[in-house]
Amino acid sequence: MNERIAETLKVLPDAPGVYIMHDAAGRVIYVGKAVILKNRVRSYFRKASQVSPKVRAINAHVDSIETIVCASEMEALILECNLIKKYRPRYNIELKDDKTYPYLKITVDEAYPRMYITRRVQKDGAKYYGPYADVGALRETMRLIRSMFPLRHCRSMNVKRPCLQYHLHRCLAPCTGKVPLSEYRKLVDEVLLLMDGKVTELRRQLTKKNAGRVGQDGI
Repeated sequence: MNERIAETLKVLPDAPGVYIMHDAAGRVIYVGKAVILKNRVRSYFRKASQVSPKVRAINAHVDSIETIVCASEMEALILECNLIKKYRPRYNIELKDDKTYPYLKITVDEAYPRMYITRRVQKDGAKYYGPYADVGALRETMRLIRSMFPLRHCRSMNVKRPCLQYHLHRCLAPCTGKVPLSEYRKLVDEVLLLMDGKVTELRRQLTKKNAGRVGQDGI
């Protein structure tokens, strides 16, 4: 750890956001998000025996760290996706063996698509995002997406009654017709915009949707 990084670690914000790691030439080598920037970034600089091989590789090349504070976890997720698409950082993109790493799969070929983690990429009409080096980070990403875009979890839909996820407000229960197909597909389209890094269009659609809800509430 150089002096510049040591100084950065002292003043990290206690807030959600995105951290950007640069090498000595100023190139972006890794982009990550955090619920609390201070805790997440400092975790990279523990003893070598306490961090993963990937983190050790990043630490061997990082020369400076930039942070961007966000208003929420979801805003941090959106910004992270956009920055990764923009910079394609080495340690976000380059993996030794893509087949061993997980992908986020969205079954857009189905009437009511679902989203889940898989290690198999097939030519089945679905959308695949990845590979991701850290399955824990991928699960957290999926949790954040589902908190805002409650796509279905189940492999097969039970048309008799909603499952537990519906009662926990984690799914719209398309299986029982509680959400119109058109409304559900709009939700899927918003997730695809997020994962494709089309943040401006996503913000426009979400702003329009929220404005419509406010208008309905005011009637």
